[in-house]
Amino acid sequence: MTPFKNSAVKNVFDAYPENSKVKLLHLRQLIFDTAAAIKDVGEIEETLKWGQPAYLTTASQSGTTIRIDQVKPKDDAYGLFVHCQTSLMATYRELYPGKLEFEGNRMLRFHVDQAPPEGIVKNCIALALTYHLDKNKGQLPF
Repeated sequence: MTPFKNSAVKNVFDAYPENSKVKLLHLRQLIFDTAAAIKDVGEIEETLKWGQPAYLTTASQSGTTIRIDQVKPKDDAYGLFVHCQTSLMATYRELYPGKLEFEGNRMLRFHVDQAPPEGIVKNCIALALTYHLDKNKGQLPF
């Protein structure tokens, strides 16, 4: 697991209920692993935005911010959030109809009692991390 460099982010993860925490830590690691596999992304900055763990391509400016969090008020779901003014959710819907659960134009919803489709989620993460590079190309980074 990628170690925490930001103690405030670590504190947020430590406060999650165990069932959500395990899933969110896995999603966090998918973000770091996916970023490492794409040469143009560079180092990921981990911070808090709106109290949620957020992942930015600060060095390369290649992508849009990804946030992850438990879906409140219950702890049976968690989500991956992208900026609502991007075309990412429309792209995800087009690429993966019936394979993901969408909420509006900013969130992929996952349930803690089900494993998310990892390959699909990694592609969604990759598209967000390369949004500014690939938004006009219509290509999957993987």
